[in-house]
Amino acid sequence: MNIVVLVKQVPDTAAERTLSGTDHILDRENADRVLDEINERAAEEALTLKEAVGAEVTVVSMGPDSALDAIRKVLAMGADRGIQIRDDRLAGADVVTTAKVLAAAVRTVEDVDLVLAGNATTDGQASAVPAIVADLLGLPQLTHARELTVEPGRVLAERETENGEATLDAPLPALVSVMEKINEPRYPSFKGIMAAKKKPVETVDLDDLFPDADDTGFLVTRTRVVDAVPRPARAAGIRIIDDGSGGRQLAGYLIAHKLV
Repeated sequence: MNIVVLVKQVPDTAAERTLSGTDHILDRENADRVLDEINERAAEEALTLKEAVGAEVTVVSMGPDSALDAIRKVLAMGADRGIQIRDDRLAGADVVTTAKVLAAAVRTVEDVDLVLAGNATTDGQASAVPAIVADLLGLPQLTHARELTVEPGRVLAERETENGEATLDAPLPALVSVMEKINEPRYPSFKGIMAAKKKPVETVDLDDLFPDADDTGFLVTRTRVVDAVPRPARAAGIRIIDDGSGGRQLAGYLIAHKLV
């Protein structure tokens, strides 16, 4: 069984996040960069399946030189090989371009049975890339899974909904995106960290993935941020002192704000 897991390096959620003053997008240069926490759970699920059914796990990531750290962490956790998509032309890529590039990288892996990804990343939170990748690859998609079961030729995923639970079933090959409740990622062991240094990581760029493409027609992003302002500080609320008229004051407030 061949499993591909898609991961991304993101600014650390524990650190303060700021916007660039020029293009108003997330400032990635002045923040510690880590493996996205939901993608890390997708990697853990891939490794759990590897141990259960026997599989080779390939980790794929798109990003600058530093994105290699995210790949190496998943290799240290137990993945077998990595593919890093590194190309300066992809800086600021939107979800469509990102999905196209990731799908092209997945196609370079032979006989893929399962593609795993986080349902969202903590920086963009678009929650769209896995579904677009599945569509581009022509794979059934089982999204927002909180529990995953692989059977011969099939995959089943349990999903939380607003009204309860739903079980999704699809033939392999398929793509599954997972949510944060699916598992708790393992910590890489010292042995795993040392072994990761010797595991193969292939570096590719746009020319490798799209050898016949015309650069002038490759739209990296279709949108731009025109302006951005910080969230205003939370203002103090209205305090009602009950001197016998508290109920009327509360009712007046609700009526004034059209809440009743």
